[in-house]
Amino acid sequence: MTNPVTKDRRHFEDLSPGEVIDLGKTQVSREMITTFAGEFDPLPFHLDEDAAKASLLGGLASSGWQTGALSLRMLVDNFLSKIASCGGLGFRNLKWKNPVMVGDIIGGTVTIAELRRSSSHPQWGIVTLDFDMRNQHGKPVLTMRLANLVECRDPGAPA
Repeated sequence: MTNPVTKDRRHFEDLSPGEVIDLGKTQVSREMITTFAGEFDPLPFHLDEDAAKASLLGGLASSGWQTGALSLRMLVDNFLSKIASCGGLGFRNLKWKNPVMVGDIIGGTVTIAELRRSSSHPQWGIVTLDFDMRNQHGKPVLTMRLANLVECRDPGAPA
């Protein structure tokens, strides 16, 4: 039976190891940083300019979790919404390499690192993605490996 939600999207069989997906760019404003921090990560260097200047970061910086959330939004907009994604399985090796400061423009890519058919659920494939997010100066700000479940067009095909 064809899934009406995903029928026109790319399926597991349409993806290739080594494929690189551009995630676009977004600029991070002071308001974005303080709003997110006030709700989810209320540390002084995310909320207060003076405290931030006196911190290791040297200025108001985005929460690492905000950088992750922005990266995920870019992934959804530029890739996951175009494939038959069934949901995330988790991530590993998350690293916040450099702080994201007020006015920074972040962008990046994900690379399909690995594809494998689920042995227990042949209707799904597991897609492993390597994130590489950078600021406008080319400095890395976030890297991680993410696993996503993607619907197979032909669940009966050999793995």
